[in-house]
Amino acid sequence: MSIKNRVRGIALMTGVAVLGDAMLFVVLPIYWQTFGLDAVWQIGLLLSINRLIRLPVNPLVGLFYKHFQLRTGVILALVIAIITTASYGLLHDFWGLLMMRACWGIGWSLLRLGGFLSIVNITDDSNRGKYIGLYNGLWGLGSLCGMLSGGILVDQTSVMFVTTLFSIIGLCFLPFVWRIIPKHTNDTEQAKASLPGAYIRSPYFSLVLMTGGSVGLVIFGLFSSTLSPLIGRIYAGEWSFLTLAIGAATLTGLIQAVRWGWEPWVAPFYGKKIDASRSLYPMLLVPLLIAGVLFVVLGSLSSIAVLLICLFIFQMSSTLLVTATDTFAANAAAKTDRVKAMTLYTIFVDVGAALGPLLSYLIMSIYEVNVVYFLAGGFLLMLAMVWIIFAKYSPYAYRSVSPAPGHQD
Repeated sequence: MSIKNRVRGIALMTGVAVLGDAMLFVVLPIYWQTFGLDAVWQIGLLLSINRLIRLPVNPLVGLFYKHFQLRTGVILALVIAIITTASYGLLHDFWGLLMMRACWGIGWSLLRLGGFLSIVNITDDSNRGKYIGLYNGLWGLGSLCGMLSGGILVDQTSVMFVTTLFSIIGLCFLPFVWRIIPKHTNDTEQAKASLPGAYIRSPYFSLVLMTGGSVGLVIFGLFSSTLSPLIGRIYAGEWSFLTLAIGAATLTGLIQAVRWGWEPWVAPFYGKKIDASRSLYPMLLVPLLIAGVLFVVLGSLSSIAVLLICLFIFQMSSTLLVTATDTFAANAAAKTDRVKAMTLYTIFVDVGAALGPLLSYLIMSIYEVNVVYFLAGGFLLMLAMVWIIFAKYSPYAYRSVSPAPGHQD
């Protein structure tokens, strides 16, 4: 099987696994009583517990992949996804659903780290960015399909029907794991022989980890949780389509859907550009600077039309930024202990994603939402300055290779 088809297969399995989780984000806030809930706060806890549980679980998942095959971990993750998705329709009890959501958090950690390691193992520095972009773009379609088809089908049928359907789809993909996922775990020993563990402690890799955590904090956490209030701050719901009023929530969903729609093409294209570039750092710096500037702009706009245009440009820059950051991390991991490096990276991203909504709403309890965007923009611009300084004084700044292990800039 070709590398491209293998990556497509890994991404497709990941997309299938997230169908139920994505559906829940649309359906649970509307049909929460159907799930047996009796308080609104239970919705928030069910939607967040899977992310919180990943913080202590990620290191354990890293240890798991040091002793077991990638294939074993991905099979286990897909089985967990099937069981938890089915449970959303079968269980009508908050504590039972909470336990299932926590189990899904473990499954996602296995699946996400297993997917990254699989791609690192079957690619090299000449094509890794392209296939990281392809992977991120394709599995995101699973979230899009879960939200759109899940919401529509639940309105027409029932929660039980949709969760059962999504579970059966996952079950049908289970046999393909043996063909798609490489049997071997990793090439850690060979990597350690050429680039020792000191590489992980190098300033370069530390900066990659910091950037991954920042992307998790600002893109996955802050932006996704504050987009609705940002739009609602200046949009009064005056637009309509045919006889349907378009609210802030609808605009938020459309903006997110557009990004998921273009990522299967944009992310691999940019990843391929990263692979071919001899000036590696600018490939990260450009979208980082654009995102930082746009955050400041977004917080200061008062026109909904201009806001939407800037949001689409920001969504494009965030696609490029996530692709670049993941590629930097994967390239670094390929040169050392892959499991340890990618485990550290996923921990930093998840910690950032978990802190993003919390910090955002703490600030919004005192100030307006635009202050959150001003602070986030300033933070990204400061991070860009750190990269500029690092690149200026690093002899490896404009080569398509990572700094040597143990190099102290």
